[in-house]
Amino acid sequence: MSESLLLIFSLLLAGVRMATPMIFASMGGLMSERSGVVNIALEGFMLTGAFVAAVVAYYTHSEWLGWALAVAAGCCIGALYAFFVIELKADQIVTGTAINILTIGVMPFLTKILFNSTGSTPGLPLEDRFSFEPMLLAFVLVAGVTYWFYQTHSGLWVQFAGEHPEALESAGVSVRKVRWFSVIISGAFAALGGASLSTFLASSYSPLMTGGRGFMALAALIFGRWKPIPTFAACVFFGVTDALQIRLQGVSIGDMVVPVQFIQILPYVVTIIALAGFFGKSEAPKSLGKVLE
Repeated sequence: MSESLLLIFSLLLAGVRMATPMIFASMGGLMSERSGVVNIALEGFMLTGAFVAAVVAYYTHSEWLGWALAVAAGCCIGALYAFFVIELKADQIVTGTAINILTIGVMPFLTKILFNSTGSTPGLPLEDRFSFEPMLLAFVLVAGVTYWFYQTHSGLWVQFAGEHPEALESAGVSVRKVRWFSVIISGAFAALGGASLSTFLASSYSPLMTGGRGFMALAALIFGRWKPIPTFAACVFFGVTDALQIRLQGVSIGDMVVPVQFIQILPYVVTIIALAGFFGKSEAPKSLGKVLE
């Protein structure tokens, strides 16, 4: 019995570790979408944070400074996204896709300039990487966002911006400013998710290293009904499936070894099932995706 409990605990711990980037990204998506702005650019935000954190940590030998500048970079790309979708009223899905494509193309160009390579950045030594801190910060972030959302005026403004923007305007609060703030913070949080990839789960930045985690964070957001705690739980659930597929690689049924490709798609299959509404339908914020007049 004790061995079973130990196995479950180790799997859960590994799941939380694997879920850490998604937790940061999902909180970023929560900020943006609860304010009424669709954000499928989380993947691009994460890649930006992963690249900046890895490069800065490599040159300064400080993972914390890497994280700080990753936040700054996330704010910048979040502001770029906000400018197009809020001020220019561009289509949010198309713009988010463009941001993702932009980051995928720009990062190899920058690595070529900095390291004369279009692949990965140089590896970080063990002492310049995080060991457990991002996991703790992810818990703190979820707790902080939960408190801020439901216990502060500004948190309620974000919710009203996505549900009843007209009521917020009538109360004298600028919906445009609230959405600008929310999207910029979304970029910062998602960039931290990318930074946790390159300085915590891995030791460098590599092209497309997010592996769809930005979209899985969106799936967790939908699965969690756009609420902080359920979204966090969904991220952990997806993280556990990711940890499980790693442990199941090489498993055999009788004399036949299950092809590793079938094991590796497990997290994505679970994500598709969740998005398909197997666990119930989620109701999005009423003004999600609606541009301001």
